[in-house]
Amino acid sequence: MFIAAVRDVRNRLLGLAGLSQELGYEAILMQGSGTFGLEAVVSSTIPPEGKLLVIINGAYGRRIASIARTLRIDVDTLEGPEDQVPDLKAISQKLASDPAITHVFVVHCETTTGILNPVQEIGELVKSANKVFCVDAMSSFGAIPIDLEACHIDFLVSSANKCIEGVPGFSFILARKQALLATEGYARSMSFDLFAQWQGLEKNGQFRFTPPTHTILAFHQALIELEEEGGVEGRAARYRRNHEVLHHGMNQLGFTPYLSPDVQSVIITSFYYPSHPNFDFNAFYNALSDLGLVIYPGKLTKADCFRIGNIGQLFPKDIERLLSAISETLEKMDIEHVPS
Repeated sequence: MFIAAVRDVRNRLLGLAGLSQELGYEAILMQGSGTFGLEAVVSSTIPPEGKLLVIINGAYGRRIASIARTLRIDVDTLEGPEDQVPDLKAISQKLASDPAITHVFVVHCETTTGILNPVQEIGELVKSANKVFCVDAMSSFGAIPIDLEACHIDFLVSSANKCIEGVPGFSFILARKQALLATEGYARSMSFDLFAQWQGLEKNGQFRFTPPTHTILAFHQALIELEEEGGVEGRAARYRRNHEVLHHGMNQLGFTPYLSPDVQSVIITSFYYPSHPNFDFNAFYNALSDLGLVIYPGKLTKADCFRIGNIGQLFPKDIERLLSAISETLEKMDIEHVPS
């Protein structure tokens, strides 16, 4: 039963992306959090003489670069402002000026801010330069359509507990088989050997090491529920509605979003701290937490912000409840109006 569930999960993941093994793609499950999946790709797909370029506009891009440095992989970064999508011209120039680069990594939805990066345009540049393209789709896969073929993505990484609404415990990698086969012998770690993990799953359907059984079975059910909701498009519609309700409500309360609408995803939204002298984020956070509502602290380097997510088993009524709680909390903090 479990082996059959693993096989079905792998096939369903490919199906979510409009792919299949027959089309030349593989789905590989990896124990651990999403970061474990990222480390598996970084540590076992780059050749010993390879070089990684990480395109960064937030904390999660910086994490990928940190993984590479820890592994003693040659890594360069192209870092831009956290409120702007990457500069395509700068990427093109970087790829043209450094022939040592073999792999490029970018975060699709950078949840430091909630910005949505243009992976198709970046992928076209990477393909033109004949490099391997890797995408962190941790917070987007399952709710934002991603055409791996059109985006020229060789390795995409995501996690069980994000838009597919499973529970934490494993990550997964969608890989172009031709690119995966080329990585044999590259792994810098036994546990994170992506090629060996795929071989094991293909050989007998088993994990090489103890599998996260309960998490995978829960994920299998989550995939069924995603399909029942209307697939990626259906889930995207619910998250979009959540975002619309949140954006309107926070605007009515006087909060200012960090990002401009043209680069804002529906996944998570950053808001500036109000300038009111009575506002204290820790008090604000704790008051909401006491009401059973948890928001995210900010991760920005140059602005004081907090973040509110729209994903998971959340519906517009939940967002409305949050907005009511925020209004109540502001009143208790003696903040009658939030200055912009």
